[in-house]
Amino acid sequence: MGFKRFDPEDLVISNAAVTTAAWSNNAPTLTSFFTSSVQVVGNTSEYYYNVYQTASDNASAAVQFGIAYCDLKGSGSTFYNTLVTGSSPTRTNYGQYRTLVLGDENASFVFGNQTSEYFYALNIERARYKESLLPGTMTLYISGSGGMQVLTDDSGLGGAVTFTDAGRRFNLVSGSAGSVYTGVNTNGWTSNSGSYGWFLPDVGLFLLSGPALDCAFADGGVALGTARNSDTADYNQELIFDSFNLAGASGNGFTLNSKETLSSDFIFVRARNAEFNYSENPSFISGSTGEVIFNSFIDNPQTYITTVGLYNDNNELLATAKLSRPLLKDFTKELLVRVKLDF
Repeated sequence: MGFKRFDPEDLVISNAAVTTAAWSNNAPTLTSFFTSSVQVVGNTSEYYYNVYQTASDNASAAVQFGIAYCDLKGSGSTFYNTLVTGSSPTRTNYGQYRTLVLGDENASFVFGNQTSEYFYALNIERARYKESLLPGTMTLYISGSGGMQVLTDDSGLGGAVTFTDAGRRFNLVSGSAGSVYTGVNTNGWTSNSGSYGWFLPDVGLFLLSGPALDCAFADGGVALGTARNSDTADYNQELIFDSFNLAGASGNGFTLNSKETLSSDFIFVRARNAEFNYSENPSFISGSTGEVIFNSFIDNPQTYITTVGLYNDNNELLATAKLSRPLLKDFTKELLVRVKLDF
């Protein structure tokens, strides 16, 4: 066994972005949407619905994202206590996302230049992506009684990126796959609103403006019909779920990609002509006398390199790299082995 200290030029660090589809089985577009009948009638149904890519009792079923309705006044769900007006699951949802995104319990959600008291949150299941979602790749079809709208994020427009307590924030606008549509809804759901909601790729979150979707199709909405009754379980998240299914029935769905940055260490292991030509293997040197077994190995030794070991300064083995085949080494040959460590 031989040891050699690496020179600074033998070590190179590289970063590469890897993009994959966000949905199960690497499906780029989700066109079938299912809920769990158990959850829909359970205690969590007033808070959110989980959405699956197939029937929830199917062995391959996996949660793709969750839908939650959020209301500043607590409308659309029953009160925890009839004596405490407005304290309900939808208000709790609103407060949780306000803390997560805005970091201020007194702040308001302003989509474009429109302050919204209610919105829909789409939480992408954490298992569907690794580092973050990839801006500029999403397309979301939303159908309602008033028609269909197609949404994407405005990352492709350039400009300074806005940051929140939850990381980067982009507006949701009319368009597909990062390409913004021109026309009356270029900047949002009406000529003066600016946004259908927000896309927060670093936490896998979409916020859809309720007032925007409730507008008539001619005004940029889909006439979603959000119910804001006091102390009533309206299950508004089912409206969004039904709108996705309606769009999916015509072959239009939810396209989304994820992104992961892989950092790699490239280590170049060099065996120069005068190095690593002798071995301590018993087939090379006699264990009893310490002499070279074959005289021809004295002036013309030959070894086969099979493994590269990486050690720290305490001679502790940290990693090994196995070669695909043994490489012959003698005084007439030099070898260069590139070792790649991903993390």
